[in-house]
Amino acid sequence: MTDITPPSSPSPASTTGRSFNELPLSPGMLATLQQLGYLTMTPIQAASLPIALAGHDLIAQAKTGSGKTAAFALALLTRLNPRRFAVQAMVLCPTRELADQVTQEIRRLARSADNIKILTLCGGSTMRPQIASLEHGAHIVVGTPGRIMDHMERGTLNLEALNTLVLDEADRMLDMGFYDDIAFVAKRCPAERQTLMFSATYPDGIARLARQFMRAPQEVKLLEQHEESKIRQRFYKVEDGDRLQAVGLLLKHYRPVSTLAFCNTKQQCRSLLEVLHAQGIKALTLNGDLEQRERDQVLIQFANRSSSVLVATDVAARGLDIAQLEAVINVDVTPDPEIHIHRIGRTGRADQDGWALSLCSPADRHRIIGIAQMMRIEPEWHELGELPSADEAPLVPPMVTLQILGGRKEKIRPGDVLGALTGEAGYTREQVGKITVTDQSTYVAVARNIANDAVRKLSAGKVKGKTVKVRAL
Repeated sequence: MTDITPPSSPSPASTTGRSFNELPLSPGMLATLQQLGYLTMTPIQAASLPIALAGHDLIAQAKTGSGKTAAFALALLTRLNPRRFAVQAMVLCPTRELADQVTQEIRRLARSADNIKILTLCGGSTMRPQIASLEHGAHIVVGTPGRIMDHMERGTLNLEALNTLVLDEADRMLDMGFYDDIAFVAKRCPAERQTLMFSATYPDGIARLARQFMRAPQEVKLLEQHEESKIRQRFYKVEDGDRLQAVGLLLKHYRPVSTLAFCNTKQQCRSLLEVLHAQGIKALTLNGDLEQRERDQVLIQFANRSSSVLVATDVAARGLDIAQLEAVINVDVTPDPEIHIHRIGRTGRADQDGWALSLCSPADRHRIIGIAQMMRIEPEWHELGELPSADEAPLVPPMVTLQILGGRKEKIRPGDVLGALTGEAGYTREQVGKITVTDQSTYVAVARNIANDAVRKLSAGKVKGKTVKVRAL
């Protein structure tokens, strides 16, 4: 997927930190970092890049959104020989969404180098185009363990020239049962390679993987807590039977634009979705039963602020990285305190604040004690009855997603859609949100008050010189 967000989004650079100029990077790479607004290193980049660039194996522990993708991307690009058309680096990711994000980030960082080819190899897409792309040669592959393994077994992916193997979100891959697949892939990579492993938590399987497949890895652990001021946690007492209705009360009181609601089971997700729809709240759910295309559509609508709530289990939400998320609601409390920290860490990102609201029945108390001990916090307890009578104005997402039939295969780029909307159709840049191009379709978020009009104007006009079919999702 290709995303563009209007230029008002904050730059990834922070105001404090060490400069990338301290690192042994090429002038071209330093210039690219400057252009992309990466002025100083995030803590994980400052801690891990000197080790990775020196060629050592590395285990880095850092939360999602800490800048780890750029950390391993810079390391693998530095070792790459663009004139050698062979797979020299491989990144394994738990989900297709994360693989897409990683591919995008590496592409941005590789801009200054000659024609570096990066391929995404994930399930949910047909094999034939992937095989054809591999035959034409690629420098870097990014993919999910199962699909990478398929290609290796068919002999369509040759790793003889591989010098860097990256395991991204290794803990998530282990949670999803990928240990044997990772072992299969790692065993068949050249022994003389660098292995970089990134993980938000440190379960036993990580140490097992490291012992089996890494050479004297150096460890970097950044367990910096989220700044207290950025994520405000509140724990609400509920009886089990009132849990689902309570979610609506919290949403109507706090009125976040985007909320990720975590349930422990798929059945609970389905039940919550019914309750929210009955209350007139626009919510979507992610579950393992969705086809990849449906999953993509759900994520696109939520990420571009066309849906107020995304209801998910931990498995369904793996690899999910939403830029602006005002709140996380734990509809069910997880038995694992590390997962709780990972859940709530999805809000309050960059320079934004976020709410983490947890619904707790008397049976959950022992779980909360474990969470409080691990996070070194005193839980802030509240009663639902304290909430003033909820604002009855409906909670309406600010955007609507339009689907245009035609995507990368028709050579449509985000700029073509933006041009059609701000040119002939006459809308302002501010009325257009995120534009996402997939193989078959293009999705664009537009302000809710112009959605019907935009469908009419786009259908009557042209995108890239062609008439297109458009519908609001």
